[in-house]
Parts: sequence; structure tokens; C-alpha cells
Amino acid sequence: MSTSTKRTSRSGCPIASTLDIVGDRWTLVILRDMLTGKSKFGDFLSSPERITTNVLTDRLALLEQSGLAKKKAYQNRPLRYEYHLTEKGEALLPVLQEMCKWANKFKPGTWIPPDSFMNRRID
Repeated sequence: MSTSTKRTSRSGCPIASTLDIVGDRWTLVILRDMLTGKSKFGDFLSSPERITTNVLTDRLALLEQSGLAKKKAYQNRPLRYEYHLTEKGEALLPVLQEMCKWANKFKPGTWIPPDSFMNRRID
């Protein structure tokens, strides 16, 4: 685990504390991918944002360390993992949905998310 993954909160502010986990340019994109069904390393690499392997490895470790995702081996030789959101990670769905609404309203040219994402609810 890299040093950038071993993060602590800057303050007790709930916004700053949340941003300490999801406030970089990649973590919310990975969460989006997980919420839309991606679970394997190669799946995340195929996203249009083109994350690098070292950054992806670091962010997946951060998601796991933060309790937002869990990894589970799906292959033993070679050892490979798939990643799934925990209840804590799934709870960020409404935040990402609201970010989509905001971007669609104020950022011309942004993609319209599929209804399957926007209408999804957490249990």
C-alpha cells in the first residue's frame, strides 16, 4: 500500500473528511464503475478516463482500507481479485447521482447517465 493510501482526516469537517477519501480525480470514477457493475481490474482499466494501473491499484486499496469496497479472489493461478462495494460504499450512490444531475445542468456536453443508474436506489 502506498503512502498516498494511508490517509488521515485533515479535520472534523464532514466535507473535508469525505474528500480525504473520495476527493481525488479517480476514486469517484471507480465508485461509478462499481455502481454500474464493473468489478475486475481490467474492467476498470477499460473505462474511457484511462486510469493508469498504479493509480488504480492505489485507489482500490484506499477504497478497501476505507471500508467502501471489499476484494474477493475469483482466480487462484494467477491470483486475481474482483472488487465489490460494501454497504458503506453503496451509500454514496445518491451523491454520485446528484453530481450527474449537477453536471448535466451546468456542464454542457456531459453524458446523460443511463436510467438504470439514475433510477437505482440503495436498499
